[in-house]
Amino acid sequence: MKKVIATSKAPGAIGPYSQAIMAGNLIYTSGQLPIDPETGEMVGNDIVLQTRMSLKNVKAILEEAGSSMDKIVKTTVYLSDMANFGKMNEVYKEFFSGDYPARSAFQVARLPKDALVEIEVVAIV
Repeated sequence: MKKVIATSKAPGAIGPYSQAIMAGNLIYTSGQLPIDPETGEMVGNDIVLQTRMSLKNVKAILEEAGSSMDKIVKTTVYLSDMANFGKMNEVYKEFFSGDYPARSAFQVARLPKDALVEIEVVAIV
């Protein structure tokens, strides 16, 4: 069974997709941009601020679905510039304790709204 997950504590979709989908005991989030859900605006032009906001948005979606950051099994991080990998990584590790999830990280040509980072996850409930 497929269930749409939506929360006002993370930015709404900017296209024809859902914030997340729950299928069985797994949650698949869409890529989360560093958009402040209260203002609808991108936070700064700094990888530290943007990574933190993207992960806060992921956390809000998972909590809405009855899950949490420690139940993430896989993350995918899209970066506009791999030179930002180290700073992104420093912020990323603040959001996890114990065993880290599996992860892939890629530099891409461009992200929506010219973001510096976008993060999607797969988590269990």
